[in-house]
Formats: sequence, structure tokens, C-alpha cells
Amino acid sequence: MTGDFNIRDSIWDPNYLFYLYNSDLLFDIADSYSLSIFNSIENVPTRFSDNDNNAHSVLDLVFLCLSFPEFNCHVIHPDWRFSLDDALITVDILI
Repeated sequence: MTGDFNIRDSIWDPNYLFYLYNSDLLFDIADSYSLSIFNSIENVPTRFSDNDNNAHSVLDLVFLCLSFPEFNCHVIHPDWRFSLDDALITVDILI
């Protein structure tokens, strides 16, 4: 499950200092499908602000089924965003 969830939270964005209740709801939904958030080891922002006064952030998240490693290969591509505000995220599924 991937997407632009538009929820900032210190759980997945180390530059954001606050916790939101909506994060619990998102985790409950993901857990009901046996999915867990996959924190990027790269700490790459996924949302890029065009305003210099606003920091880049992590709004696009990836939830994966960690018990199936063949589904757990994702890459954040900040260089592929072109004119978009959001970085593209790809998930490779080995068949």
C-alpha cells in the first residue's frame, strides 16, 4: 500500500517534531491487512516544497507485508519528480 497520505508525523519524518492521532488510524488500517510501514533507511523526503520557507517532508509512505521479502524492494526516486511536488516511489515485485 503506497500513496500520498498527507499526514506529517515524527514517526516517519525525523524533521517533524509532532505526533498526530491520524497516524494511529493509518497504522490500524495497515495492520488489518497485515502491512507494516517501511521506513526508508535513506531518510529521503518524498514531498518537495517550492517555497523556500517550507521544509521538504515525508508524506508519501510505503506499507509492505514484511513476511514476504520478495515484495519489499522499494526505491524513492527524488530525481524523477520533474515538475511534480512528490518523488516517485517504485516497488519491484520479483516473479
